[in-house]
Amino acid sequence: MHVLFEPGFFTDGPVRLALVLGGAVAVVSGLVGVLTVVRGQSFAGHALADIGAAGGSGAFLLGVNPLWGFVVLGLAAAGSMELMGLQRARSRDVATGIVLGAALGLAALFLYLDASYTSTTGVTTTVLFGSIFAVSGSIVPVAAAFAGVAALAVVVLFRPLLLASVNPELAAARGVGVRMVGLAYLLAMAVAVSLSCLTIGAILSTALLIGPAGAALRLTRRPGRAMAVSAALGVAAVWLGILLSYDSYYWPPAGRGWPVSFFVVALVFLFYLASSLRSPRHGHRRGAR
Repeated sequence: MHVLFEPGFFTDGPVRLALVLGGAVAVVSGLVGVLTVVRGQSFAGHALADIGAAGGSGAFLLGVNPLWGFVVLGLAAAGSMELMGLQRARSRDVATGIVLGAALGLAALFLYLDASYTSTTGVTTTVLFGSIFAVSGSIVPVAAAFAGVAALAVVVLFRPLLLASVNPELAAARGVGVRMVGLAYLLAMAVAVSLSCLTIGAILSTALLIGPAGAALRLTRRPGRAMAVSAALGVAAVWLGILLSYDSYYWPPAGRGWPVSFFVVALVFLFYLASSLRSPRHGHRRGAR
């Protein structure tokens, strides 16, 4: 056990908070991520991550917890994307590109102002790459509540969301409010991305949204089962990332640990590669039947 868990891992307060918060974020990201891949809106998730950078840096300017900046600006952007018709294939790339440009411009401005006019140190690193060990204990219940609401929305709306994702015309013919369902999904995705921004940073949050989901959909074609697999892979990546980051402080040179975000993204990438090695055999077996 000592080989895997360095002394104090299970008794360290920030580590326990990180495990709880990281697990909740990984679950909601895994659930939302499967629908994101099915709907072909990975680029929208990336845009929301860039918007999160603007929201988080703006929150530091106002002296509030960055989570509020991530969530508020993310929800506002999700609503704007729906009004711009982001769910339509023809306008999707154009709308996302416009949002990306505006968000990156705001993020650059806010980060400059943070560095010039506030005494807070490490703002750029915290916003772009996360700092899960430094998350305040008072904000963890709030973040968990956001994760619970987003996960519940996806579970409740799963069937109409899936139908609207695969065949919007058929969904509309069956009385599904495609526009409202799409808006609810985008809001849930905005929350998931915002929570990922808080834990592993705005730049890398897309990896936790898309990576486990992409791997899960290679392992199983059933969306419901894929959501469970995606959540499990996300939790494994985050918890192992926290463990490796904690242990790395004991690696030479001692006291210079590696960031959690690096390990999480590296593990997600490895999971995706492993799924690509297994999926061709499934395809061959199905073809042989």
